[in-house]
Amino acid sequence: MTVEPKMSLREELAAIAAEARAQIERAADLKALKSVEVEFLGRKGGKITNTLRGLGQLPAEERPAVGKLVNEVRDELEAVLKTKEGALREAERQEKLRTERVDVTLPGVAFDSGHLHPVTRTLREIKQIFIGLGFEVVDGPEVETEYYNFEGLNIPADHAARDMWDSFYLGGDLLLRSHTSPVQVRVMEKQQPPVRVIVPGKCFRRDAVDATHHFQFHQVEGLLVDEGISFAHLKGLLGEFARQMFGKQRKSRFVPEYFPFTEPSAGMMIDCFACEGSGCRICKQSGWIEILGSGMVHPAVLENVGYDTQKYTGLAFGMGVERIAMLRHGIDDIRLFYENDLRFLRQF
Repeated sequence: MTVEPKMSLREELAAIAAEARAQIERAADLKALKSVEVEFLGRKGGKITNTLRGLGQLPAEERPAVGKLVNEVRDELEAVLKTKEGALREAERQEKLRTERVDVTLPGVAFDSGHLHPVTRTLREIKQIFIGLGFEVVDGPEVETEYYNFEGLNIPADHAARDMWDSFYLGGDLLLRSHTSPVQVRVMEKQQPPVRVIVPGKCFRRDAVDATHHFQFHQVEGLLVDEGISFAHLKGLLGEFARQMFGKQRKSRFVPEYFPFTEPSAGMMIDCFACEGSGCRICKQSGWIEILGSGMVHPAVLENVGYDTQKYTGLAFGMGVERIAMLRHGIDDIRLFYENDLRFLRQF
């Protein structure tokens, strides 16, 4: 049996260094490279570290030379490890760039920008028209007293028409206003004629929700009080509004109506802008569309605020903003405005 000669410490060190270089070269990633570093240079159990511990077995005169050789090999392996680590990190970076690269020549992602709700847009248009006609925009509380919502507008507690404007009561004589007309009374109480205001805002009524009714809606009411105001002024004013809102060629007519706070009262109609008066679904084959209510301010309303009815007369009108928007855009269900369906809202 042949006995292999025992390797010297120098030979063992050379073999370890060669094995370490080979494993460093084969390391495919940083994790494998770290394992090689621990195996050969680890402080506990590393092969080079263990070799240093064997120096004590050498004769005293050989220890300095062998110790120097061990340190040189260790330094060499650390340098090789550092070089390999740099190469692996660069390879990882290149791979990441390849897989996560952004093509800056591609079109960007489009983000939808918001826009005004169709009711808000319509309300702004109405206000701009009347501002251009010399009216001032005023607002008032949405929670009203019975006096301003009813009595001050010639609708006493026992009046049959009161049910038309009955609203949500909050306790006592407080309720959510059922129209914006109460603000007209508040304005007249604070100033003498001339008065020329419009009052936009939300209103509330105990209506069953369907295609044409809602418990919450928006109104714009108008009031003009001065000396010599007649029905002719009412027709001229609202005719101009209709032309600016629905088209310059629009024709209008007035039909008898009833409102407790105006006398005489009239509903204003315009020739259908969809069929030009020939009859269609929007105008219900009549050729005309009613867009608002109006009339001359009832003397009782003027007397309630202390105006001299022998000297002053006035006109008033009111329109539903949702109705105007529905007519302009051919919308047949008021509920669509409040369902927040983006498929509907993006059309405007």
